[in-house]
Parts: sequence; structure tokens; C-alpha cells
Amino acid sequence: MDGDAADRFEADRFEAGRPRLASLAYRLLGSAADAEDAVQDAFLRWQAADRGLIEVPEAWLTTIVTNLCLDRLRSARARRERPVGAWLPEPLLEGDPMLDPAATVEQRESVSLAVLTIMEHLSPVERAVYVLREAFSYGHAEIAGILGVTESASQQHLHRARRRVAGARRGGEADPATARRIVEEFLAAASSGSTERLVALLTDDATAISDGAGLTRTLLHYRTPERVAAVARGAFKPTPAKLRLVGGAPTIHIGMLNGSPAVLAVLDDRVVGAAAFETREGRIATVRGFADPARLARVTETWRRRETDPPVIAEW
Repeated sequence: MDGDAADRFEADRFEAGRPRLASLAYRLLGSAADAEDAVQDAFLRWQAADRGLIEVPEAWLTTIVTNLCLDRLRSARARRERPVGAWLPEPLLEGDPMLDPAATVEQRESVSLAVLTIMEHLSPVERAVYVLREAFSYGHAEIAGILGVTESASQQHLHRARRRVAGARRGGEADPATARRIVEEFLAAASSGSTERLVALLTDDATAISDGAGLTRTLLHYRTPERVAAVARGAFKPTPAKLRLVGGAPTIHIGMLNGSPAVLAVLDDRVVGAAAFETREGRIATVRGFADPARLARVTETWRRRETDPPVIAEW
């Protein structure tokens, strides 16, 4: 095999594993854009490495990507770019390959918006141990080798991480029919002009958080059912100013973001807004609102590649 053919072979070998590496990086970073950057950095290291000395490429690449992600997390926290409690993950639309693997409850929960958000309270190493164990089924001996810690330390990190994450998905998984019903009821209540109807759909401790459409670096928090209902009612009421902001009247669709039922506002084949709902006992416990174009870029890419159901509201 000549040099060019060998390089193509090694590049193809990397590309075959890229989806798995991107899924790992997304779970560690909570950002698809940052995950893609980390995987690309790993590819450059792969190209520069003496691959004849790499006995198990998958293990080597997993170690490189994991530690690149940990470096990014530590650097961001040092620069105060990701203060705990003031950050939202980048959502992914159902069907995005970064949501894989999704065969088990633990794998699906590891990529839920609730768990990604609560993992910000973990140390970077705790986060890595949790993801490697719960989402990718690595043993503690393997994790210890990837992170440069002892097996005992890996077990302790996992115990602490599981304890923190335990309450993140108290409502369990919503089946598609239930998820759609909840969203339809929410849309009907938000469009009715009655905040009382919305409050009835919310848990007694319901909260909401919004990225403020990217117009502010500070997230917007709403901490009572009444406040959540009032904000939701206002958000789903079209006004000339809102229509100017998004560039027209979007259609409203029902979808799934990171396993959570969601409302998607779509204009000219571009997702311009989304709200994801975390449910508990048939009611809405948490609403996460997204309207920052940068945070919705990958959702739009996935939206354009898939067949979509007709809108539930043809024109907002």
C-alpha cells in the first residue's frame, strides 16, 4: 500500500468511528458545535500520530476525545464561560446521530436535557466517568486507563455522579402518544388566553428557563407555576415585534428534543424557536426555551434532512 492509499485508509478508519466519538463528546460538553470541534482536533492528532504504535485505535481515540473534552470544560470554567446554573445545553432533534447510543434507559437519560443540565454540577472527571460508564458501558479498569485515575477513584466518582443525577429524570420517559397529548394541551392552553388553564397543566413546583433568544448572556429563570404560565402565554402570543424578530409567521410543530416532548417554531425550513418539556406524573415540571440561532443551528440541519409531520398550527 503506497503512502497516499495508507493515508486514505487511516482517514476512512477514523471516519468510521466519528459518529461514536461525536456522541461521546456531546455528552461530555453538552454542545454539538463544541463536540464537533473536539472530534476534529482528535482527527488532527490521529493524523500526526505514529499509528503503527497504536494497538487499539478505538481505545486510543476515546482517550484522546475524552481528555480534549475535559480540557475544554476546565478551561471554560476557569474563564467563567460556563458558570454552574447559568448554562443550557444545545438541544438535538430526534433522529440526530449524536443522540446514539440509545438502546437502554441509562443511555437515553445520559443525553436528556435534564441530565446534561445537572451534570454541570459535577466535576469534569465525575462527568467523564458517568458518561463512559452509563452511556458507553466501559468498565472501571478501562475508565481508569482513559482518565489516568485508579479503579477505586473511578468507582467513587461514579457513585457521586449517580447520586447527583438521580433526581434529574424523576418523571421517567414519556411515550410518544403521551408526549404529544401533553404538548397539544399546552399549545391549546397557551393560545386560549387563560393562564389558569396553563397552571393546571403544571406541577406545583414547575420552573422554566430560557436562553433569551441569544440577546443576553444571562439566562431567564421563572420559578413558580403562575410565572411560568404567564411567560408561556406571552411567548405564544404573536405580536408585530416578535414577527419582525423572527422574520415572519412560523408554523408550529410537535417534536422531540433529547427525548423530551417539544414545540418547534419553523420558518422557511429553519427552526427559529423551541420549547422542551420535562414531565412528571402527566404534568409539566420544567420548560426549557431555545431561540438563540446558534443553539438551534444543528436542530435546523436535522429538521431539513427528515420528513416532518404537518404543523399543528399552520401560521402563528
